[in-house]
This record gives sequence, C-alpha cells and structure tokens, in this order.
Amino acid sequence: MDIPQLRTLIHVAELGSLSKAADRLHIAQPALSRQIRMLEEELGVRLFDRHGRGMIVTEHGRDVLRLAVRIMAEMEEIRAVASDGDAPLRGHVSIGMPPTASDILTEPLVSAFSEAHPEATLRVVSAYSGYLLDWMQRGEIDAAILYDPKSARTLRVQPLLEEELFLIGPANSDLSMDAPVRFSCLATQRLLLPSGGHGLRVLLDQYADDDEIVLDVRVEADSYSTLKSLVMSGHGMTILPLASIHGDLKDGRLRAAPLVDPVPMRKLIMSYPTDRPVPRLARYAGQVIAATIASLVRKGVWTGNLLTTSAVSPPEDGIDRIPL
Repeated sequence: MDIPQLRTLIHVAELGSLSKAADRLHIAQPALSRQIRMLEEELGVRLFDRHGRGMIVTEHGRDVLRLAVRIMAEMEEIRAVASDGDAPLRGHVSIGMPPTASDILTEPLVSAFSEAHPEATLRVVSAYSGYLLDWMQRGEIDAAILYDPKSARTLRVQPLLEEELFLIGPANSDLSMDAPVRFSCLATQRLLLPSGGHGLRVLLDQYADDDEIVLDVRVEADSYSTLKSLVMSGHGMTILPLASIHGDLKDGRLRAAPLVDPVPMRKLIMSYPTDRPVPRLARYAGQVIAATIASLVRKGVWTGNLLTTSAVSPPEDGIDRIPL
C-alpha cells in the first residue's frame, strides 16, 4: 500500500469513474485501474462495485476511504508545516454548504482560492445540513457550513451569523420591507415550506408551537430553487433569509417583509470534525467564508447579527466551539 494508491482511491470514489479520475490526475487509466486492483488484492476486500455507468464504493471501500482521506490530510499538513507559511498551498479540499448559503458564498470562495492557492483543487458540495453533517463525520468532506445542529457532538465550531428570516411573496404581493408582519399572521397565509425533517421547517414549526398557531402549509418542497419558482408563480409564500434572494428582490421578481413578535432567527456556523486534523485549506476556506459573510452583513445584503465565540451559549450542549 502506498500514497499513490490511496490518492487514486479517493479520486475514483469522489468521481465514480476511472476515466474522470485519470483526467484529473493526468495518469493513464490502465495505471489507475492497476493501482486499485493491487490495493484490493493487498487488503483482501473489494473496494468498488463496477458497472456500466462507473464505479461505486462498497461498504468495505467506504471504511478504507475514510481512513485514506485522513491519511492524505495529515500528509498535506506535514508538507504545509515544512513549507513557507506564506507559500500557496496544494492539495484538495471539500467544503459543504446548505443551498441558500452555497448560492451566495461559492463564487467568492472559488475566486479567493484561484488567487491565493491556484494549485489547490476545491470541491463545493451543496446539500442540507443533515446530509453535510453525516458526510463530514464519515470523512467525505473536510468542513461544512451548518445551521447549528443541536444533536452534533463531534464538532469544532466557528460561529458565523444569526440570520433573520423573512416572509417572501411574489412580485404582485403587497409585502413590503416597511410593513412588518406578525408571526401569528402566518396561520392565515398559504405557505410553501420544506418538509418536516428539514432544519428550516423544524425551526419554523417550533416558533409556531411557541406562538400557539398552526402553519398553513399547502405545498412541501425541499428544493430551494423549487420553492422560489413556486412563489414567483403565485402559488403561495415562503420564509427565507434575504441574502438567498437578494438578486430576485432587487430585480422585482420577489417581495419580502420582516416577521416580528417574534423575529425568527437561525444560527449559521462553520464546522470542522474533531476526530482528525483540519487541513490548512479547510481553515483557509473558513476564513474566506467568515470574511465574506461579514462583508455582506455590513453592506446590508445579509440581514442578521455577526457572531463570535462568546456570542453563543457555553458548550454545555456538547459542541466544542473554537475560533479558527
């Protein structure tokens, strides 16, 4: 077993294809196939299931992959420690983001990497917090933006933002930023929201329970783009942060109003696993994301309160909060 074999395993597992991995690594496909075969023979297990559409990691393969990712991250840390601290970094990093955050933060993150670390490769994974948390704990991504997962017990956390949620309606609605809507009035609104297991829905249902109302949810859609499209088409209203629809508001495709009594808020955090070293590229990504959010808040694009480590509750809930 050697480093090239582990690197091949990681890239083939991520891309699901030997040919795509060969293109990325600039290595002939037969050579990569031979590395995978030799690794399987040495370990005595099948790492991939082969089929006509590509390669899928087996259960044994996922266990080996998780350790391989950890080993490669530590190798990169060794190189980084031995190199000039200001020199551009190399290697690969995977960052997870919820869809509403991904639409805003991906472009600034890619631009920062292109300028500061042009030889590094960056993967941005967009999914809901539950999936991101699972993938990070399994070692498939290096860090993730999450909406404060109360059930997480193995995270190092950098608090980012407590964002405000707004009522969002179509262009012909009478919603206005100058006319706040009482939260209790949502009981009479036709709402379009994510399904019950989604973090945003859980939060809103809790606010509704506290206010002793029942939300009138006519359509459930877990796709952020689907929710926006349905609202634009006049099928109802939804509840989202302003930053995720800033362009639509500016161009008049959507309208928004603040919610009050209470103001629904949710915390956005940058999270890292505690069971393995955090790659320097992942720490750099966290710094870029925090700076970008701070800039958007100052410009009024992202409505909410910037957080520091001291601005959140102490870690009695089991989450290890650290500034990075």
